Amino acid sequence: MRNPDEKIRKKIKKMDLNGPVLQIVVGLVVFYLGLKMFSGGMKSIGRIEWLEVFVSNPLLVFFGAIACTLAWQSSSLSTAAIVGLVASGVLPMPSAVAAVLGANIGTTGTIWLAGVFASDGVPTGAVKQIAMVHSGVNVLMAAILLPFIHFISRFVSRL
Repeated sequence: MRNPDEKIRKKIKKMDLNGPVLQIVVGLVVFYLGLKMFSGGMKSIGRIEWLEVFVSNPLLVFFGAIACTLAWQSSSLSTAAIVGLVASGVLPMPSAVAAVLGANIGTTGTIWLAGVFASDGVPTGAVKQIAMVHSGVNVLMAAILLPFIHFISRFVSRL
């Protein structure tokens, strides 16, 4: 009988990992560079006058972050925007905390879309159950933390 490790090594040698691995690495690099460019672009947005009124109200920022994350289908992109706006001094910390909470709720839209457009053979009931849990946890945490954003922002500012 052959050594089981030898069988595994032979199977691994037969697999062509160059194509998929290279695609994953290139995809991650492009994603990272895109986030860096997006974050850098957000720094220059602070020159818009109406934005000052908007960002001074954490509740408006909270709902704006939900809308943006739903539209972009990416909490990473929303977080990059938040980081860029905070780094440029446009977004005050209480509004940034509210934006992060809003982005967490907005990102639940992605899994709901997955439930609606689930491919054949995927049990949509299970997807909807996962979506309910994901949404419920994010909404619950936002409901708990939103009243304390000023306390949280003071704490985070000291780090």
